[in-house]
This record gives sequence, structure tokens and C-alpha cells, in this order.
Amino acid sequence: MLFCKFVTFVTKITSTQCMKKWYQKYLEVYGRAYDASVCAPLLSGMRMRLGLLQSADPLVSISIIAYNEERHLTACLWAISDMQFDYPVEIIGTDNDSQDHTAEIFRQSGIPFYTERQHSCGHARQCGLTHARGKYHINIDADTLYPPHYVNKMVSVMEHDASIVAVNATWSYIPDEHHSPFAIRSYTLARDCYLWLQSIRRPELSVRGLVFAYRTVPAQRVGIRTHIIRGEDGALALSLKPFGRIAFIRRLSLVPVTGYGTIGHDVSIWQNMRTRALKAIRSFKRLFTSQQVYADREENLIK
Repeated sequence: MLFCKFVTFVTKITSTQCMKKWYQKYLEVYGRAYDASVCAPLLSGMRMRLGLLQSADPLVSISIIAYNEERHLTACLWAISDMQFDYPVEIIGTDNDSQDHTAEIFRQSGIPFYTERQHSCGHARQCGLTHARGKYHINIDADTLYPPHYVNKMVSVMEHDASIVAVNATWSYIPDEHHSPFAIRSYTLARDCYLWLQSIRRPELSVRGLVFAYRTVPAQRVGIRTHIIRGEDGALALSLKPFGRIAFIRRLSLVPVTGYGTIGHDVSIWQNMRTRALKAIRSFKRLFTSQQVYADREENLIK
């Protein structure tokens, strides 16, 4: 039974990654320094669309976090403004005290946003969660592009199954001169297969903040850890487990795409895959065990 599920998962990932590049038009501004002559007209058009999407009584809170993201935020907002929603939503932002044009982009877009002056993903996500009014909370990272039906698919999983408290999805990368489409497909296929296997017993370790959605009330009750450098997403997932299951989604018709933060340009994607594969092999036994408590590493604590 497990093998059949695994084969189905691999097939779905492979077919997903071969689909049309829905994000192509957003690359016009993605990764480029803020240029008012280019971005202002785009944001002016988005402002009306984003305003029409805002509901006074939202079922879903779409929460965007950004820190010095002037190179990516306009494209992210553009993709969100093109989304198709089956549920009433609110779209809010958190500027993590950026020193570039991030706040200006938020202002021009017209969406409500808040300034969080304490720097960390944890503080930024907690700020968005604190102000969220929807039953469901969708994490959005400003350096990521999300496909048109992404929110619908994430929310529908929780709407149709009350036992699910949170949903984690897969993601891919934008091909560039350093990373070929074939290398990206190979890397993400291997990574997602491992994350899926890991999610069976330890879903908290497979959670990534850029593709994470959850029920707002239990998340507000447990809160997001703000005193760690990274891992606030997994820590939240661990805290949510007493409230229900964490689903690992493999049926997204299209996956979000992002940059190469954790892959980097200092080594090839194949070298990165080899390093991660060796690490996964060394920790393979944890796929078959559960864990309720994780010790903090000193180097990961915010002093």
C-alpha cells in the first residue's frame, strides 16, 4: 500500500513539474531592483484588483512577510492579484522593518500592512498571525510566486476534513543560468519524495514556512516561536499536532516557485543533492520513529 502511494506521488510530482510556466510574466519584475517607472504602473493596476479581493468577513487570511524584498515583493503581489478564490479572503502584509522600498511597495499595493521592528521570520509571521481574522491562515513569503489556485487547494483540504489542522505543500525553483530545468526537476523530485516519507511519522520536519497553511485559532493559541533564527515553521507544526493532523499535499495542480536561498550558487545543484542525500541516509531511521520534543541548538537561538 505504501509503495503504491509512493509511485502515485512520484508520478504527480513529475507531471506537475512539466506543466506550462504559469509564472513567466511575473519574471518581468522578479529579482530586479525597484524601479518606480516600471513598478508603480503595475502596482496601480494591482491596487484595484487586490482591493476587490478583500472581504470584510474573511474565511482565509493571506499573510505576506517581507524583509528587504523590493526585488521580489511586486512580483509576489502581482501573482496574488491574479489568484482565483472560492472563499472570502483578506490579504495583509508584514514589513519586518525593511531598509529598502518594501514598505513603499506595500503602500502602493493598497493592502493593509504592519511594521514589525524585531527582526526574524518568527516575529514577522507572529505579527501577521496576530492580525489575522480568517479561520484559516496562509503563509506567503515575498520572494515566492504562487499559482492561481494555490490558496483554494490548501484551504479545501482543511475545509473538507475537520481532523486536519495544517497543510504543508511542495515547491520548486525558477530556472536560471546556474540551474537547468532538468537539474531542478531531479533535485525537487528527490527532495519531495524524502519529505513525503518523513511526513508520515514526523510531519513537523517536512514543514516549510513558504508553503504552510493552518487553522488560525489553534495557531494563535500556541503562538510562533520568535527567539530562534530558523525552524519557527517546524516548531509551530509540532505545537499544532495535538489539535489534529498535518497533511502533506501532493495534488497541487501547480506548485509555488522561489529563489535559491538554501541551495545557493557556491556549489552546483548536483553537489547540493549529493550532500543532502548523504545527510538523509545518515538520518534514515528517523523516518520510522516519532518525536515529541526537540532540543534547541545554542547556535540557533537569538541572543
